[in-house]
Amino acid sequence: MRERFVRGLAGDATQYRHFLDRLGAHLRAYLRRRLPRAQADVEDILQETLLAVHNARHTYRDDQPLTAWVHAIARYKLMDFFRAHARREALHEPFEDDGSLFVQSDVEPADARRDVGRLLEALPDRHRLPIVFVKLQGLSVAEAAQRCGISESAVKVGVHRGLKALAARLRGSA
Repeated sequence: MRERFVRGLAGDATQYRHFLDRLGAHLRAYLRRRLPRAQADVEDILQETLLAVHNARHTYRDDQPLTAWVHAIARYKLMDFFRAHARREALHEPFEDDGSLFVQSDVEPADARRDVGRLLEALPDRHRLPIVFVKLQGLSVAEAAQRCGISESAVKVGVHRGLKALAARLRGSA
């Protein structure tokens, strides 16, 4: 294979074409072993690698082993793929719909509202009212404080402690 590459560098287009064909078969096997689940990507990486070998052919030195030079280029292309793939995958959470994610009927929101109402009824006014005004009605802390007749700090504390109590109740520890 090295001899064909060297002849191709000297201007023999036929030998260079044979070199690229053999190199393509060799690299395809190399990439398939490293990407067993991404066979569609193997051809893309193969084409990028062959193009990189062609574009970098002037950097090859006769005293270097050809295989090491080609594998270095292939490794870099493979690492580029892994980096791009990892970044792309990191942006996406896997989505598995087991049927419980989306509301199935119009009754469920009403049921949820009723359940939240029952949970809130169990809280004392100092926790319940700040949650209703700030979290459910969307009022500011200042507006909620004015309606409840307490300080803004007390509203914040009431919301925090009330949500903490609700969470404990839902977990069954209260």
